[in-house]
Amino acid sequence: QVQVVESGGGLVQAGGSLKLSCAASGRTSTIYAMSWFRLAPGKEREFVVTIRWRGQDTYYADSVTDRFTISRDSTKNTMYLQMNNLKPEDTAVYYCAASDLYYPPMTYYTKDHLHRYWGQGTQVTVSS
Repeated sequence: QVQVVESGGGLVQAGGSLKLSCAASGRTSTIYAMSWFRLAPGKEREFVVTIRWRGQDTYYADSVTDRFTISRDSTKNTMYLQMNNLKPEDTAVYYCAASDLYYPPMTYYTKDHLHRYWGQGTQVTVSS
């Protein structure tokens, strides 16, 4: 089993920045990729970004490319999401998810059902 816990959400004005963290614990050796998804009111859960747990591969949704940056600290089993130039449409609950499935193309990890472990989510609200 793997547990993931998000932190770092909050309220920020448009154009501002926030940094989310996701700490993984348990059988972290079984993780192949970790991702961020978000759920906005009235919308379906949306892929944001993913990172290979052992490696440098990443893949971003078009809506956040050039504004968001994913990173990880393997020594701390923690993933980060630096969000810059935030927009009101970024308002959502952000979820950290871990996948114990290996796929060479990172685009596979845009699918939420390929992630077995999920956090409780952290709210990000961007005011205009």
